[in-house]
Amino acid sequence: MIVEMRTYSLKPGTVADFERNFAKGLPRREELSKLGALWHTETGTHDQIIHIWPYASTAERDRCREEGYKIEGWPPDIRDFVVEMESKILVPAPFSPPVEPRAVGPLFEIVTETYWLGSIPHVVKAWSGAIEMREKLSPLVGAWRSEIGPLNEWIHIWAYRDAAHLDRVRKEVERLEAWPPKAESARVQSRRSILARPASFSPIQ
Repeated sequence: MIVEMRTYSLKPGTVADFERNFAKGLPRREELSKLGALWHTETGTHDQIIHIWPYASTAERDRCREEGYKIEGWPPDIRDFVVEMESKILVPAPFSPPVEPRAVGPLFEIVTETYWLGSIPHVVKAWSGAIEMREKLSPLVGAWRSEIGPLNEWIHIWAYRDAAHLDRVRKEVERLEAWPPKAESARVQSRRSILARPASFSPIQ
C-alpha cells in the first residue's frame, strides 16, 4: 500500500472555486480509484489544497493516472487557480490506520518532519511502542515516510474536534514523558505543522 500526497498552492481567494470544480470531476475519477481525503489550509501557507490518494502499489497509481487522462472532465477545470504543485509518494507505518472514510475532525493537523539520513526506521520503531497511548488523546489519521519526492520525511496527520480540543491535547502531551517518543539514532532536522479543514466532499471529515 502507498499513498500519494498532492499539495497545490492556489491563487489567493480561489479555494472555494477550486473545490467546486474539483468536486464536479471527482465522480468519474473515482471510477478508477477513490480519493482518500482533501483539505484546505487554515494556518501555515494559505490557499493550499492537500489531497491524498491510496493505491495498492505505484503500478496501480501509474495505471490510474494514465486512464484518468482519458476521462472527460478530468483533470478538472482548476488550471486557472493553481500556482504550484507538489507530489509525494508515501509508505505507511505498520500502525498507520487505513485511508478510508470516517468522521474524526473537522480540524486536522498535518505535521511534516525531516530527519537525518537513516533515522526513519528508528522513528517508526519508537512510535510503535507509544502510539496507542497518544491515540487516546486524539485520532491518528495517518503516519507515513516519504519514498518518492523530498526524502527522509516523516508525515503524520492528527484529527481534532476543534481548536479547544487541539489546545487541550497539546497541553496533555507536554506532560507525557513517553511522547514524543525518543528514537535512538534519529535526528530531526526540521519540523513544520499546518492546520487544515476538509472539503465538503472529503471522505475523511
